[in-house]
Amino acid sequence: MSWEVHIEWQGQTCLVGRLHADSRSPAVSFEYALEWLKRADAFSFDPTLLPLRPGAQHGPMLFGAIQDCGPDRWGRVLIERAVRKKVLDQKPYRDIDYALALDDASRLGALRFRHDAESPFLAPSTGKLPPLLRLQALLRAADAIHSDTATAEDLRFLLGAGSPLGGARPKSAVSLVDGRLALAKFPKPDDPRDIAAGEILALTLAAAAGLRVAEHQLVPVGAHSVAVITRFDRAGQARIPFLSGASLLGLSPGDPGAYTRLADGVRQFGHDVTGDLRELWRRLIFSLLASNYDDHLRNHAFLMYEAGRWALSPAYDLNPVPEIDRVRVNKTPISEDNEEPSIDGALAVAPRFGIKAAAAKSILREVFTAASAWRGTGRKLRLKAATLDAYASAFDHELMDETRKLLKA
Repeated sequence: MSWEVHIEWQGQTCLVGRLHADSRSPAVSFEYALEWLKRADAFSFDPTLLPLRPGAQHGPMLFGAIQDCGPDRWGRVLIERAVRKKVLDQKPYRDIDYALALDDASRLGALRFRHDAESPFLAPSTGKLPPLLRLQALLRAADAIHSDTATAEDLRFLLGAGSPLGGARPKSAVSLVDGRLALAKFPKPDDPRDIAAGEILALTLAAAAGLRVAEHQLVPVGAHSVAVITRFDRAGQARIPFLSGASLLGLSPGDPGAYTRLADGVRQFGHDVTGDLRELWRRLIFSLLASNYDDHLRNHAFLMYEAGRWALSPAYDLNPVPEIDRVRVNKTPISEDNEEPSIDGALAVAPRFGIKAAAAKSILREVFTAASAWRGTGRKLRLKAATLDAYASAFDHELMDETRKLLKA
């Protein structure tokens, strides 16, 4: 089977090439279109695995950039349930099947797919996404997925209007009042604490610590909280090319990468190398102090504004993890040595990010000051005392103590 791959770029939807998949294995191949290769502003949408050159390029599994715009665990569950309820016809067997089952209107990034020039982009819809005022209905449908009571109507609602996007949390695309695209992240019935409140708290603290973060808001829906994150892969209605940190490095499954390796990727492919390296190191420090343990390289992303150069996206998916839950999540190593995360370890690699010792200590102080104010910031967000108590060990821990002593020295 094969599909045309298009990308939205400079106000146009351009044919980039053709993707081929083997129906009997996960192997794929891709060939750039000659008309794309001839463009003066042509670029690779997956620079490590798909360099810009003529001829077929083969991979043992789906290329990272295409995997990035497909669903993660939550989306895969929806797709599998939809097949079971006969909402979708084709049972997904390969990663490409899952990726192409998503709706074109809210697909992450700027890639688009269709069978041929006479076919619509997959999967076509009216492009009308549910507004914020429908969060209650979306939450009800998501809860039905968890209780395995979802109807075909629930699945059409979540798969069509609210196309799922990466991550394990239940979520839906929504339209803000001003027409911008956003992502609503819902609670699960078995959540041990208010996860949405924790994410909004972390994003607020990160902004106070000097990080560039995705625009965010906490929306009450009945007795629950929903985190609404404005999509940064859109500029109005225009799509912006997107690539995860894992795909920028061409990481294979199971390879956690490292912050220092990502820094090397910024040097090779970056748009604002100096600025993005400093931003990346600041994010490393924040993740350590705010216990952002769900910190893998698919939770770091890049956007393209200039052909061939990738700019670090705003920070997103920042989730403080209390001590009791840390054994169940992965964290990106600081460096290739893969040692236990520490402030000393982060300071030791600061030169890999182009940061001198004095500047590193200054950044550390700024981030520590913001993270230390977590409870006061939470009160300003009107979070309940019980909610804040549940996150206490995410902000009061050994690395905070280590930093406090280091800054006093």
